[in-house]
Amino acid sequence: MKNIYCAGAIKGDTKFRNFYEEIIRIVNREGFIALTELNIDLSVKKNLSDKEIYKRDIGWLTDSSKMIAEVSGASLGVGYEIAYALNVLRIPVLALFHNTVDKASAMITGCSSPLLQVMKYEDNNDLENKVVSFLNTGENYKP
Repeated sequence: MKNIYCAGAIKGDTKFRNFYEEIIRIVNREGFIALTELNIDLSVKKNLSDKEIYKRDIGWLTDSSKMIAEVSGASLGVGYEIAYALNVLRIPVLALFHNTVDKASAMITGCSSPLLQVMKYEDNNDLENKVVSFLNTGENYKP
């Protein structure tokens, strides 16, 4: 499976949104399909109810072999999606946060799941290296 679920703050702290968008570009450029709200016309999203958004996003996550999340800014939705990926779907998750952030959420950094990797990145080049390595490590399918 070539689908990778990409998550980042949409309504919460969007200060690092440019890095979230860069993750999506890298995933697509590497030949994977980035499943994310940012790959669709956001005007369409405005017409969806909260339940429809939840159903769509969980469907995308379920159809993915891995998840990559930009976690520099607070987002309840991203935290929920990470927990769902790890504990329900049991798929690998890469959580990335910018080196200017003192610390990502303790609920992420304190998680001991072997499926979770948490890494700091410095810039777009460092971000790219970490994303590409994650994409090309292990099998890209759900067990």
